[in-house]
Amino acid sequence: MRGNIQEFGSRARLITVVLAVLVLQIGSLINPAYACGCGAMVVDSNAEISVHRETSVVDWDGRTEQIVMRFTVDSDAPEAAWIMPVPGRATVELADAAVFDELVRVAAPVHRTRHYFWPRSGDWPFDHVDGAAGAAPAPGADGSGVGVVGRERLGDFDVARLTATDPDALGDWLDTNGFEMPEGLGEDLRPYVDQGWEYVAVRLVPAGKGKVLDGTLDPLRLSFASDTLVYPMRLSRRATTPQSLGLFVLAEHRMEPRGTIGGSEPEVTYAGKVEPQGAVGRLTGGEERFLTVLDQGFPDPGRIDGDHELVAAAEDTPFQRVVWDDDLLTVGGVPVWLLVVGGVPVVVALIVGLRRRRSPLPQTAA
Repeated sequence: MRGNIQEFGSRARLITVVLAVLVLQIGSLINPAYACGCGAMVVDSNAEISVHRETSVVDWDGRTEQIVMRFTVDSDAPEAAWIMPVPGRATVELADAAVFDELVRVAAPVHRTRHYFWPRSGDWPFDHVDGAAGAAPAPGADGSGVGVVGRERLGDFDVARLTATDPDALGDWLDTNGFEMPEGLGEDLRPYVDQGWEYVAVRLVPAGKGKVLDGTLDPLRLSFASDTLVYPMRLSRRATTPQSLGLFVLAEHRMEPRGTIGGSEPEVTYAGKVEPQGAVGRLTGGEERFLTVLDQGFPDPGRIDGDHELVAAAEDTPFQRVVWDDDLLTVGGVPVWLLVVGGVPVVVALIVGLRRRRSPLPQTAA
């Protein structure tokens, strides 16, 4: 009887887990995430969009901050809106995508080799044994409360630069442009209104009739005056799925966030000076910068309680990740362990032979 009860309990737990997984999967389909690393992504209620990756480069010379953002999205939406709060009047331009490639190369981990003696799975004579594959290591007021200070078409983007004296006025702007204000977004915008921040509101409209927003979009560069290095994150608290933040920070010194703002502890994956060449040099105006690469996870976006303010670290300590590549120790292409193991009998035979030669012959009795 007790065995039957235990079996029933195990099955009940299994059914509960399966149902929970199904609820999560269905919820992800009917509630698309609209928040990304530092802005709110809004689509029509009948469409879906998910931001697979957001990569941002932040450049700051102590007076002016530039944010270069590039999104990779999966969507069936013909258009979307993206709202980005900024502390001052911003200019918006298309950016050079090459800056990402250059910084990725600079911050790539170095590979070093370490040798091992005994053969492992994949080495002869175990090369026929199937091993488990390892996991890859892995942005003039009309009385409505909103003032449009500029508007331009940039590639796939229809950019409007706005001022707002009322967070609800942004909802009116979204309604006018065919979008519905996500619930709670006005509440998250109020601190920016209170501080006199402005907004960059972008309609993402792919060129060409019948096209949808999908794949990697053209990068945008926002530039504004700021005496502190700030990266807006507050709007991401409305995201329905865990968020991740990857930042390439270019400044005079190595930079670090003042706090975690509700996420995991930020991890530095690279720190070092970069030469003002190529796309990076054009972004910095030819000035040398110290590059700090930061990674941070937000398992529970609802806990995000502010924006990242980055300050200079105590020291400009360089850092670069090291990836160790294990390699079987060989000599002339032959595994050393095989030479050692195969050579043991020969050595033993030589020792035995020498001992026999040195041993005196037994004398016979007269």
